[in-house]
Amino acid sequence: MSDIEIRTTGRAGRITLTRPQALNALSYDMCMAIDTAMRNWREDDAVDLIVLDAEGEKAFCAGGDIAELYETGTKEDYAYGQKFWRDEYRLNALIFEYPKPVISFLQGFTMGGGVGIGCHGSHRVVGESSRIAMPECSIGLIPDVGGSLMLALAPGRLGEFLGTTGFRMGPADAIFAGFADHFIPQSQWSDLIEILEASGNAKLVAEHAETPPNGELAGVLTEIDKHFSGETLGDILISLRNDDQEFADKTLEKIMKNAPLSVACTIEMLHRLRGPSLTMRRALEMEYRFTHRAMEHGDFLEGIRAQIIDKDRNPNWQFSDTDVPLVAVSKMLQPLGADTLTFEED
Repeated sequence: MSDIEIRTTGRAGRITLTRPQALNALSYDMCMAIDTAMRNWREDDAVDLIVLDAEGEKAFCAGGDIAELYETGTKEDYAYGQKFWRDEYRLNALIFEYPKPVISFLQGFTMGGGVGIGCHGSHRVVGESSRIAMPECSIGLIPDVGGSLMLALAPGRLGEFLGTTGFRMGPADAIFAGFADHFIPQSQWSDLIEILEASGNAKLVAEHAETPPNGELAGVLTEIDKHFSGETLGDILISLRNDDQEFADKTLEKIMKNAPLSVACTIEMLHRLRGPSLTMRRALEMEYRFTHRAMEHGDFLEGIRAQIIDKDRNPNWQFSDTDVPLVAVSKMLQPLGADTLTFEED
């Protein structure tokens, strides 16, 4: 496949995304190729670890390839999107639960579907150019591909902030929020990968780690916790609107650009997930409740139209007055019954 290169080099299973012209956007076929390779390597004693990287300077993977999702969805064919998300989420769980080290090198943009394959392994490496984000609310989705797990586990109410604003994390912020593990200057990456291929020793990653440049999030966590501690979107908006500080103004501006139903569901989802029963599979199952309904009942198709197709940046969101009824949130997140996401091996 021209969009992805899969091979074994030395002691390493190697996966390289090779469509930099599309910011390495993840297609269904690419997901399935990764899934097949990782299942094969799991049982292969000659493979000690997996290395995930990507061509190009701009992005490890800027998200899922949504062109076909839009094309099918506008024809009221929702089955393709439901299948895409279902199988992608199963891959996300496979990576998270993998018994061998999975080492990812995350240059440039890592967003959406890129987080799903790049941020669930055991060794997540960021560099100077890394920018990691969950911007799904801007296209009428919710943070998915297992991103809700990391958002729920992030310090304080940082998860609500990241999920509702799409804030782009540099290397220090990504490590602080739990989306990455190690900062290694990008000039060292190719040599380190060669060493990993030759040795099969994942412990060498930490030995190359350095202190990243200062980030932003740790310094504003108190502000984030103050404004995002409410139970609902309405609570958060009231708090932000009653604060005349620059942080509150900028945060409010970002949230108001996004789909209100998606933002409200993101907040509710994180509240439901937090606690001792939180697992990757539970997070993915909760996300799938929303994405399974996103085309027919959410704002996904309108978000794609406004941001990607027509590019007028003027989406006609549901609940554009930001007064999202609790019943609307409940409908998007209620159990799916027979369509519930499962993880049995096909």
